[in-house]
Amino acid sequence: MSGSIASATASAASAATQSNTRLAGDFNTFLTLLTTQLQNQSPTDPLDANQMTNQLVQFASVEQQIAMNQNLERMITLQQSAQLTAAAPLVGQRAEVESDRVALQNGTAEIRLPVAGTVRTAEIAVIDGTGRTVRTQNVTLGQAASGWTWDGRDSTGRQLTDGAYRVQVNGRGANGEAVSVPFAVRGTVTGAERSGTDLNLRMGALTVGFDRLRSIAPAN
Repeated sequence: MSGSIASATASAASAATQSNTRLAGDFNTFLTLLTTQLQNQSPTDPLDANQMTNQLVQFASVEQQIAMNQNLERMITLQQSAQLTAAAPLVGQRAEVESDRVALQNGTAEIRLPVAGTVRTAEIAVIDGTGRTVRTQNVTLGQAASGWTWDGRDSTGRQLTDGAYRVQVNGRGANGEAVSVPFAVRGTVTGAERSGTDLNLRMGALTVGFDRLRSIAPAN
């Protein structure tokens, strides 16, 4: 987690530096133009007092904007670090999330299935990174939500390496048509990280948005 926090803080600091550099560039450009204008004004036709006042007001406005931007960037950085720190207790916990991929961790993965409705049975397909279907399984949906545990083996019984695998769950409707079945996946939280303004959870090789989190349970 400390690495994730440091990375997020460094990213925010970099963004703040770039933003402030742009503002400072505008400020310096304005100051240069104003100074040049004053140096080259005609003694017989000096700068109008109202124009001078307006330009000084703009000068102060840009300066205030730079200070405000610096303060806002500091607040954002502190908030990001606080959110990552708050997510630290989730590490090591079992999380259920909405995702079309499942994390194979230590040779096992779990898919959560809904209650039976018009669809009574479903076929689960696990697909690797090349698009190859490595495992299929027909399951019967029950009167309560249930889970299917994948042992990490392909259809030939070969143990696959840990990683993130895509999942499809399809059933058959009353007329035999294919029906997509909603599902979730479970895994052990291994970390948290920030990507832009989004907080993400990591479960091994699987990364999902914090807004996809359904539930948290203590690890077995």
